[in-house]
Formats: sequence, structure tokens, C-alpha cells
Amino acid sequence: MAAENHTNVSEFLLLGLSDDPELQPLIYGLFLSMYLVKVLGNLLIILAISSDSHLHTPMYFFLSNLSFVDICFTSTTIPKMLVNTETHSKDISYMGCLTQMYFFMMFGGLDNFLLTVMAYDRFVAICHPLHYTVNMNPCVCGLLVLMSWFTMTLVALVNILLILRLSFSLETEIPHFFCELAQILKVACSDTLINNIFLYVLTVLLGVFPVTGILFSYSKIVSSLMRMSSTAGKNKAFSTCGSHLCVGTGLGVYLSSAMTPSSQGNSIASVMYTVVTPMLNPFIYSLRNKDMKGALGRLLGRLCVSKNLSISSTFSSFST
Repeated sequence: MAAENHTNVSEFLLLGLSDDPELQPLIYGLFLSMYLVKVLGNLLIILAISSDSHLHTPMYFFLSNLSFVDICFTSTTIPKMLVNTETHSKDISYMGCLTQMYFFMMFGGLDNFLLTVMAYDRFVAICHPLHYTVNMNPCVCGLLVLMSWFTMTLVALVNILLILRLSFSLETEIPHFFCELAQILKVACSDTLINNIFLYVLTVLLGVFPVTGILFSYSKIVSSLMRMSSTAGKNKAFSTCGSHLCVGTGLGVYLSSAMTPSSQGNSIASVMYTVVTPMLNPFIYSLRNKDMKGALGRLLGRLCVSKNLSISSTFSSFST
């Protein structure tokens, strides 16, 4: 089929995870359940942190931002997949695909940057506790988050501008359940050398550097903890850092997917990073963190009390 300019391409076809019609209800139910759990869990974390003054610290400020980014990150791909599965459709518009790619790259990169910033926060708190309030004051924390947003907004925009120069065949099929940059470059009809070079540079900047920063921070943290005499202090620090490391493993899963030759392996790795890891974040941080469990308990208690009061007022209005 002859290549057409991208201005004539109105839509792409997302092949999804499976063509088996018997598996579609299972896939739909599984992804819908994971999506709802992820959104609800991360919303509870955000509400618990914002409503509890004890959690108004840099660590939980970054955690609330991570929860918000996780919700946005998965919301760029799963709703469209659910709609296509429900309507037995595979199409996504050209502009819709570019929009999905833009927000996927932006929120995915933000996720990595926030994990790196959280590692730095724990490094300062454990290795330099006397300088913590100075080095991690509200202005510095806000600046770190703002720089992460600015960097990823710019990087994602450059990627989209580079995609706009490519041409595609009519009814181009993408062997994935969303518009992933690497898959889009594989199905392009024009030369993608510049795009691939930028993609590799991007992988180093957004993958290798954050991982290196996280590993360096935690190597210093472990070294400092080994010299700590208090067993209770060690356990508390390991608990906090352990939650972060459990979440950070998702980053390695996704980076390994870029080197997976098969589209099926790439899809599985993408599902792990885009759906499973964000879904597990609320459980990892709440179940392993005593302060978060206390804040969530107080939040749920207030919600139950307010619900009971509203029910009581409704009954009293009826009785009168």
C-alpha cells in the first residue's frame, strides 16, 4: 500500500491485547476493576494527605503528587481501551493518538522524576537530618515538582512535533492497546532516524539518570542505616524506603520492555507499568506506612460520621 501524508490519515487501528472474542469480556472486566481500584486508592491517599496536618511534610507532598500523576498516567490509556473493547472497535483518531502519546510521555516521565525526587528526599532526611528542614523547605519542594512538570511538558511536546513530520499508510495498524511512541515509529512510512535518536536520548535521560539517582540515594541510605544504633529507627527508615523501592521496580519493568523484540512481550511489560504498578501504589504506601494507615483511618472515620449525620438529618426531615 502506498504511503500517504499524515494529513490524509484520519485514524489508526489499535490491535489491542487479543483478537479472541471470548477473552474480550475478561479483559474488559479485569482492566475496569484495576482502573477503578487504582483511581479510588490514589484519591484516598491524596485526600488523607491533604486533610491530615501530620502528613504535611515533603515526603507526603511528593507522594500526593505521585498519586495524582498515577491517576492521570493510567487515564490516558485505559478509558480508550475500555471504550474500544465495549464497542468492539479498534480505531483511534490521528489527533487522538497524538494526544494520547503526549500525555502518556508527560505523565510517565513525571512518574520517574517524582520517584527520583522522593529518593533524594529520603537521602537528605536519613543521611543529613540536621539540614533537612533547610534543604527540603516548601520552596525547594515546589520548585522540584515544577521543574519536573516543565521538563516533561517540553520533552513530550518535542516528541509530538517530531511525529508530525512523519507519514503513515491509510488504516495503519498499531500492535498495542494504546499509541506508544516506539510502536508508532515502527509503523511509520517515512524515515524515523531523527525520531529514534531522540527516543534513545530520551530513554537515557528519563530512564538511566533517574535509576542511577535512585540507586545512589539508597546506597547512601543503606550505608547510613547500617551505622544507626537504634533498631526502631532502622525499621522505620527501612519501611519508608521499602515502599518507595517497591514502586520503583515498575520503572525497570517498563524500560526493559523497550528492548523486548516481540510486540506481545512489549504489551505485557506495558500493562505491568501502566496499570498494575499504579494500582499497587496505594496498597504499598498505606499498608507499609503507619502514618498513612492512621491518616486513612481518620479520613474514613470522618466520612462515615458525615454520612451518618446526613442520613439522620434526612430521616428527621421526613419525620417532621
